[in-house]
Amino acid sequence: MAKVIGIDLGTTNSCVAVMEGGKPKVIENAEGARTTPSIVAFAKDGERLIGQPAKRQAVTNPDNTIFAVKRLIGRRFDDPVTKKDTELVPYAIARGPNGDAWVNAGGKDYSPSQISAFTLQKMKETAESYLGETVTQAVITVPAYFNDAQRQATKDAGQIAGLEVLRIINEPTAAALAYGLEKQDGKTIAVYDLGGGTFDISILEIGDGVFEVKATNGDTFLGGEDFDNKIVDFLASGFQKDEGIDLTKDKLALQRLKEAAEKAKIELSSAQSTEVNLPFITADQNGPKHLVKTITRADLERLVEDLIQRTLEPCKKALADAGMKADEIADVVLVGGMTRMPRVREVVKNFFGKDPHTGVNPDEVVAMGAAIQAGVLQGDVKDVLLLDVTPLSLGIETLGGIMTKMIDRNTTIPTKKSQVYSTADDNQNAVTIRVFQGEREMAQDNKLLGQFDLVGIPPAPRGVPQIEVTFDIDANGIVNVSAKDKGTGKEQQIRIQASGGLSDNDIDQMVRDAEKFAEEDKKRRAEAEAKNNAESLIHTTERQLADNGDKIDASLKSEIEAAIAETKTAVEGGNPDTMNEKAQALAQVAMKMGQAIYEKQQQGEASPAADAGQAKQDDVVDAEFSEVDDTK
Repeated sequence: MAKVIGIDLGTTNSCVAVMEGGKPKVIENAEGARTTPSIVAFAKDGERLIGQPAKRQAVTNPDNTIFAVKRLIGRRFDDPVTKKDTELVPYAIARGPNGDAWVNAGGKDYSPSQISAFTLQKMKETAESYLGETVTQAVITVPAYFNDAQRQATKDAGQIAGLEVLRIINEPTAAALAYGLEKQDGKTIAVYDLGGGTFDISILEIGDGVFEVKATNGDTFLGGEDFDNKIVDFLASGFQKDEGIDLTKDKLALQRLKEAAEKAKIELSSAQSTEVNLPFITADQNGPKHLVKTITRADLERLVEDLIQRTLEPCKKALADAGMKADEIADVVLVGGMTRMPRVREVVKNFFGKDPHTGVNPDEVVAMGAAIQAGVLQGDVKDVLLLDVTPLSLGIETLGGIMTKMIDRNTTIPTKKSQVYSTADDNQNAVTIRVFQGEREMAQDNKLLGQFDLVGIPPAPRGVPQIEVTFDIDANGIVNVSAKDKGTGKEQQIRIQASGGLSDNDIDQMVRDAEKFAEEDKKRRAEAEAKNNAESLIHTTERQLADNGDKIDASLKSEIEAAIAETKTAVEGGNPDTMNEKAQALAQVAMKMGQAIYEKQQQGEASPAADAGQAKQDDVVDAEFSEVDDTK
């Protein structure tokens, strides 16, 4: 039975794991790393780069290097969060055909789901390389506070990548699974998850294999990227003050600043100070300019203190929703790379009144939890029951623009609820059901998930028709809504798609595009391997010919030189089949050269003893007969 993999699709880095011998195992990628940067780039020649290769060239190709796309997934172009992101990234954010936020790279527009799918493909290939078999099913994690549109867009990304997404699971819940798999004693824990782009807090009760989420809260636009941006602003403003040049207007300089900021942030978790040194960052009429700045841990803490404090309000709300006080939490589990920062740990300790648990790797624990859930769904992991919740309330717009809630936040999922409504006007023959997600009293202040019409209602006075609206949230947290006229039995049903979400046709087209990219990648890899093999063989054969040309006859030497020339021509042509064919032919004639050299050597060894004296003078093997004087 094919394995189901667990994927942590992160803002900054992604990770893949699988159950092996009853335990989750994180799989290393082709570069030997256990996490892969969630970065996709399009090179000038059209080549698509994913992960570390994409990150390496980001400074020289900022316009076409897409990072932190998770912050845009499932968002509208007009969303204030999107507008904020537009000012922070060097690549272009465009309005998609459906009003969603898309990105532009390599002269083409891509949906965030497509870009995420490229990263998921890399995770899929990493798992397949390790397992030695095709992988078609996965459990993918999302921030607990993701709304329906963001969850659906993540599921779409999996589909585009060629994966059947068996379950969308919340990141803090996944972390709790990995933390508590072998713990049988009942306790209440908090999972504090501060990652690259999002923040989540979840309160869970765990024990005897049951993991029940009591409450969750968070901020889907708060994470390590924001910490980096604070350092970038600090460096850029200082440089502008000293030199009068705004580095944020230069995309190449901005990308170098971002990389330096991330590096400095990481170093300051273990060091008290670090130096940012960026030579030739820019130039003016007086010549090149260099940026050299020492940043202390105190500087960093002062810059980001407001961001760290922003994590506490969701913590207070989650505790209130769970009906608990901070001192009733038995353990605080830290997740996400930003929780390595000493000041973050200090704030968490002060808030909860106890040292946070640091026994899990914050970069890998979410993928491990996803792998455990994959094992549960596959039947490999027994006696584990996961009870998650919906993070935001769901409801419909009723008369006066009021948000009438049907399912409250932190309701255990899957769940289903029905309620009967009626018409607002006499003889009304149709109603529009507008579905919202959020906590505000007025519908327009919440997130519109979608809308649909129920038509063909028989004429009747207002308030008489009975329209039953049913909300159904599946285990992925994805919403289905139906409306039924109880008088006629007519029913209209939709899977909520964000009003700008991808249609099935869009997804099918993107799947084909992804497959085409995969084919192109295979072709490029085949070309590179054939070229490397051919060039290596040419080099080796030329060296052997130079060393041993006098030991073979002229006709064989000419044959080898001709084969080398043909292989060089094939390399210039770039066709992998031709390169392999010519390289094979060259290997055959190179073998003839080896045989000829050995035959000549054997003939020399078999020559009359009279010639041996001369041979001894010429042959290095003579050293074997020297004596060692032990008395020296």
